Amino acid sequence: MPLQIQTPKIIEMIQQGHSVALISDAGTPLVSDPGYQLVQAAHAAGVAVSPVVGASAAIGALSVAGLPSDRFSFIGFLPAKTHGRQKQLDALKSATETLIFYEAPHRIIASLQDMATVFGGERQVTFCRELTKTFETVHKSTLEALIEFVKADENQQRGEMVIVVAGNNVAADDDDLSVHDALLKRLLEDLSVKKAAALAADITGVKKNALYQRLLTLQQ
Repeated sequence: MPLQIQTPKIIEMIQQGHSVALISDAGTPLVSDPGYQLVQAAHAAGVAVSPVVGASAAIGALSVAGLPSDRFSFIGFLPAKTHGRQKQLDALKSATETLIFYEAPHRIIASLQDMATVFGGERQVTFCRELTKTFETVHKSTLEALIEFVKADENQQRGEMVIVVAGNNVAADDDDLSVHDALLKRLLEDLSVKKAAALAADITGVKKNALYQRLLTLQQ
């Protein structure tokens, strides 16, 4: 059974106290497979997600970001000065793939503020800090909310940081939404149209209103 169909049941199991490991026999999970939809649903349900990182913090962060992982670009460190940083971000703002950045503690707030300025404060982002270490942080939110989260806790301004930013996604039309029909039909078995649309939006990244209309079509 496809992973996206099993996702609601897996989240329910976790909420009941079970631990779940997503394991792949083809390298790091979540890269070019649909596993990110499970991680995305876990974030939406408030379930903690932690990676087992290999040689690359970037891939480890991508695996727990809950953002599309089939296409991504590793950007690394942005320029140290505001003008250069915003110029590079401006060149990336239309990119549709997930973007992965590294950042230094003393520049983290300034970099996040520049990202919000260029990408928009509502752009989805996952902040990963000190992965696999004692004080690990994996925090998914909007850029605007992340700035306040980091400002409010000095501990979040320390350590090794990876910032995973959602691509600039164009809203899907009705034909594109048909690829999510299996997931939508499964959610309709247990949820109202409104709740199913909200959960599907968290899982797929598609706008809730578009999914709501697709669900109404599927109900008929």
